[in-house]
Amino acid sequence: MSSDYEFSDDDGDYYDDEDMIDGTQDDADDDMDMDAYNDDFKVDTGSKRKSYEIDYESLSQAAVETNMRHDIDHICGILGVEAGTAALLLRHLSWNKERLIEKYMDNPTKVTEGAGITVPEPPSTATPVRTRSSRSTSKGVPSKSKSTAKSKDEPFVCPICFDDSSDLQTLSLDCTHQFCSNCWTAYVSSKIRDEGEHCIRCMAEGCALVAPDAFVKSVLDGEEEPTFVRFQELVARHFVSCNPNLKFCPYPGCTNTVSCPSASSKSSLATVVPTVSCGARGIPGQAAGKETSVAAAKEHKFCFGCPIDSDHRPVVCMVAKMWLKKCADDSETANWIKSNTKECPKCVSTIEKNGGCNHMTCKKCKNEFCWVCMGPWSEHGTSWYSCNRFEEKAGVDARDAQSKSRASLERYLHYYNRWANHEQSAKLSLDLYAKTEKKMEDMQITSSLTWIEVQFMKKAVEEADKCRQTLKWTYAMAYYLARGNQKELFEDNQRDLESAVEDLSELLEQPIEAETIPQLRQKVTDKTVYVSKRNEIVLEDTANGFLEGRWKWNVPIEGFDDPDDADLVN
Repeated sequence: MSSDYEFSDDDGDYYDDEDMIDGTQDDADDDMDMDAYNDDFKVDTGSKRKSYEIDYESLSQAAVETNMRHDIDHICGILGVEAGTAALLLRHLSWNKERLIEKYMDNPTKVTEGAGITVPEPPSTATPVRTRSSRSTSKGVPSKSKSTAKSKDEPFVCPICFDDSSDLQTLSLDCTHQFCSNCWTAYVSSKIRDEGEHCIRCMAEGCALVAPDAFVKSVLDGEEEPTFVRFQELVARHFVSCNPNLKFCPYPGCTNTVSCPSASSKSSLATVVPTVSCGARGIPGQAAGKETSVAAAKEHKFCFGCPIDSDHRPVVCMVAKMWLKKCADDSETANWIKSNTKECPKCVSTIEKNGGCNHMTCKKCKNEFCWVCMGPWSEHGTSWYSCNRFEEKAGVDARDAQSKSRASLERYLHYYNRWANHEQSAKLSLDLYAKTEKKMEDMQITSSLTWIEVQFMKKAVEEADKCRQTLKWTYAMAYYLARGNQKELFEDNQRDLESAVEDLSELLEQPIEAETIPQLRQKVTDKTVYVSKRNEIVLEDTANGFLEGRWKWNVPIEGFDDPDDADLVN
């Protein structure tokens, strides 16, 4: 799918980690002079984009709607239709202008009928381009009339609510199926609020005509106006979902969108982790201020290339999804069963040893075997309570399978426990944020530092939280890396970052004493800068490795070369 508008580096502001705005939109009140404490944390990053960063542009819903109008105007100019009709045509064909123009030029009747703009005509009739309208709603204006009477003796009765009032107002689309205005309002509101529909068809059974936007707006005029705002949001979401260069912010309540053409293709996801930010912070609608928790003002960061609603750098999307699937499914439960139970050599039933005797008898098939070597008990002679028969082929094979299963489980648990530990630490960061705010207030009381000057604590907590996110995903990547020098270098960088983060966390946990505040500030500031640098080293080296093709895997991964047999892990 293509579009008339292109996205480039110059089209919008690129938001860096330290330049993000507070609040869901620009807030002039938050543009306080923070340079006084930001100077303490400056690292020579240069103006060049880092290898682990990606070009993107954040768009508000108004900007998305502007792009939609450009597409609608383009179709209006080429096909000679009205804006409401062009909007329905584009939605019908997923906002693909080229495909719409091609199909419309080939068979306009089929396209307009499929889009719910015109009522299907008998095959013998001439091909219509536009709707017949004695009550035309192609302009989005509903037909209103006070019900007169079907005949002089019969008043109009709404087919839905059976209201037959003499002053009843009725509305209809071009299909002329009339219903009272109250039923239309209730129906449209339910479709939008309860079902999340942006394509609202006529209420008549079997009628496929779609209500234009202007009709929907007129029906919802008045008390239901917030519902129309929701309808506009649904239309914008549909536009975004149909454009591979766009992605809606997954944070609840946020209506911003991100444009990232460089990560729209599947092949690009093998060399880059497209972590983006929609340009918003915190909870939409919540007032920002000193009393607002810094935890609630976290930046809206997410991955553009996959459904993971968080920053999973440095690991690429395919590996991250494999790891989450492995953690979520029952594969490791099966490994635990293999490590703590054994299977009967005859009927393959799972058996758990519940006594000290090695002479096992399967309750299912009554097979007798040795728990230690898994060989037939008959080969043990009279050695009822000890096993020295380790040469039987069946026993050797069983012991090898058991050892491999146990080794595989221990390897997985090594990485999973560390991954889960950093994930748990990130969840506990909410408490750390609250404690830090309290310490910042105490510092103001016990020293001459201002609120701006104590922001070094907030900066340190944010940096520690960001680095723990990086560390968490380094363990997922290390699990799938093949053994070799590259993995050892990766784990060395991982170790240095982890050690630095723990040191910073220890400083943040120290009690506040008035006489040691200057020294604590210096230590925290220095350690924050060091931790930030170590985090950059991990991210940059990993990103360069993907670009250079340095990383080798121990399992087949989509988008990468198949691993060598020596690197495979069973």
